[in-house]
Amino acid sequence: MTQITKRLLVLFAALGSAAVLAACNQPTATNTTSEPATEQAGEPTEPTAATEMPAETTAETPEVEPATEALASENTDTTATPAASEAEGDTIVAIASEDSTFSTLVAALEAADLAEVLSGEGPYTVFAPTDEAFAALPEGTVEDLLKPENKDKLVQVLKYHVVPAKVLSTEIQPGAVETVEGQPLEISVDPDTNEVMVNDAKVVKTDIVGSNGVIHAIDNVIQLPE
Repeated sequence: MTQITKRLLVLFAALGSAAVLAACNQPTATNTTSEPATEQAGEPTEPTAATEMPAETTAETPEVEPATEALASENTDTTATPAASEAEGDTIVAIASEDSTFSTLVAALEAADLAEVLSGEGPYTVFAPTDEAFAALPEGTVEDLLKPENKDKLVQVLKYHVVPAKVLSTEIQPGAVETVEGQPLEISVDPDTNEVMVNDAKVVKTDIVGSNGVIHAIDNVIQLPE
């Protein structure tokens, strides 16, 4: 009986050891399970960081808007001031006054009190003698015309250079054309060279366009018919 008892004790001891070993292995399984859980918990952290990136992009978007507004402003300013329109906004008298080629003509218009008239609505076509054309007149002619006592004659001469219509170079036709003075001018066009003559004056520059008409420069002062 004693031996049997000993064997039973040994068997119980062995079973106890196996139970202890099994208990020790259980925490290991739990630890193994918890590690993936930790990794899974860590995985959502990365998408969270990725979600924050669009938030930063959204924060930068308002910085682009002011730049767009500034560009729109610049485009508006540019659109508001075309350089070519400024010259066309001036009257033919204002244009002639700024051109040294017509300084004698402008002085004559002022002496005849016609500057204001030709600054009106119009339209007018002015066959404008250049300073060289006035200088080619007999000596003392211009000085005499500018004298107050010769104002009526000066007015006649100047009005004879003005047509009461806007006629561009492409619209000039040969033949007689009425003037503001009342007597007609005779226009001729050379079919080979397209050179335009107004009575005995040659057109040397065309289509100086103003808001109320056009200037064609000529190389002679046109004389009134006798």
